[in-house]
Amino acid sequence: MGEPGPPGAEAPPPWRRGSLALLTDLYQFTMAYGYWRSGRHREAAAFELFFRRCPFQGAFALSAGLAECLAYLRAFRFSPADIEYLESVLPATTEKAFFDYLRTVDASEVSVSSAPEGSVVFSRVPVLQVKGPLLVIQLLETTLLCLVNYASLVATNAARFRLIAGPDKKLMEMGLRRAQGPDGGLSASKYSYVGGFDFTSNVLAGKLYGIPVRGTVAHSYILSFTSLAEVNPRTLIPRHGKEPVDFLSLVETWLSRVCQLLQTPLETVNRGELAAFISYAITFPQNFQGLLDTFCVMKSGIPNFCAVALALNELGYRVIGVRLDSGDLAKQSVEIRRVFRTCSKHFQVPWFAAVPIAVSNDVSEENLRELSQEGNEIDMIGVGTHLVTCTLQPSLGCVYKLVEVNGSPRLKVTEDKEKTTLPGSKRVYRLWDAAGFPCMDLMTLEKEPPPRAGQEVDFWLVGTTQEAGKVTPSAVEMLNRVYLKDGQVCQPLPSLVEIRGHAQASLNKLNPAHKRLKDAETYKVAVTEKLHRLLLDLQRGSQ
Repeated sequence: MGEPGPPGAEAPPPWRRGSLALLTDLYQFTMAYGYWRSGRHREAAAFELFFRRCPFQGAFALSAGLAECLAYLRAFRFSPADIEYLESVLPATTEKAFFDYLRTVDASEVSVSSAPEGSVVFSRVPVLQVKGPLLVIQLLETTLLCLVNYASLVATNAARFRLIAGPDKKLMEMGLRRAQGPDGGLSASKYSYVGGFDFTSNVLAGKLYGIPVRGTVAHSYILSFTSLAEVNPRTLIPRHGKEPVDFLSLVETWLSRVCQLLQTPLETVNRGELAAFISYAITFPQNFQGLLDTFCVMKSGIPNFCAVALALNELGYRVIGVRLDSGDLAKQSVEIRRVFRTCSKHFQVPWFAAVPIAVSNDVSEENLRELSQEGNEIDMIGVGTHLVTCTLQPSLGCVYKLVEVNGSPRLKVTEDKEKTTLPGSKRVYRLWDAAGFPCMDLMTLEKEPPPRAGQEVDFWLVGTTQEAGKVTPSAVEMLNRVYLKDGQVCQPLPSLVEIRGHAQASLNKLNPAHKRLKDAETYKVAVTEKLHRLLLDLQRGSQ
């Protein structure tokens, strides 16, 4: 399906454990039986999957999950064991011929249109448009919602973290242990990467999806050491040498020099922490990162790290950074950078001034915003719980609504105006303004002529009672493309890296007024005059 990964490794999505045809709600089968028994099961129908409000009180979302939806549809069919189970749970009065029919059901007559995965999308605009036999595409509802809802939510959440952090800081997803189960953890890693994160701590996600993985040590490793006597081995071969050097003694020499420079008493340095640093550095001399806050950062963690790092430098190695997991992260990063610059200048090691500083510690959107406002020297930020659990909004709230049967538009009319649907099969166009920003998503009936650049268009905003407006777009883009035609994927699918790139490009093109994370300007979503009149006619006819 175009996902990156080891050469020749076409691993199925991790959620595909046996047949997914039963990964749905029971009422889909009771409705399917109703369609079949009334002879309506093969009627041509159309559903649309969309969300009613943009998540996190923002003005946009990122679409995600399309590739997994297509994989699900290509594999959609009922196994003998599935049929046997359905026979046991549906009412005893269900005719045997219905189960015989289900044995023949697949997605070979289903077509799906969508914006490219990773696109910026807006409320009320179809994320997926699904066409096919009524019974079949009814059965698809719950699974398609499951595959799109969380994927799009976590990709959008990740994008918000990226927008706050800015383009230069590295972001690492590290939420597996806090995720909603193994599949939730894998999805979080995958779609956080789409949303703009650079790395994951999740090793299986790295294997399955080709996402760069990162990780070094936890506090438990540091605490497992109590004295320098536990360091074994204690020697290290220089990077460009052959004879082992007593690395422990070399570090002790550097520790005296560092403590003298920093005016830090040697007795304040924790020897167990130093032993842990030395042991890890001997094990990974080219990938040493110090975890600084097991004890006092400035009186122990920093002197110990600098001693080990400078000893490694003497043997031709460079450390990869430090990590903080507690305290005032912004303030500590500034203090640590000052120490690194002091050591760099005093010991004439130019690269030491720029040793990367990574932080974690239950980082939320608000924490990250405060870090950015305070000013800091942080190079990489690890985010876990607030990213993968989407604390600010746990569900995107996508819905899947019937809009047409046998060419006849369908409308859901309800006292809750927000839940009123837009009838008929549609096309979606993105209109661009003279400044080069998308300014409106315009929905038309399928057979209407498309809007054209430079030509005035009448529109009615969705969800308002305003009179018609007029807009003259500088450019027009057809948003939704056909990805599945009669059960077959009909165009090449991008790799995860390409989806990620498209997501960032889509966000970069968005007007800053719509990209603000607080008090964002609402993006315009509208319909044409013909679609507006159809909506009014159907509403009147239902009264």
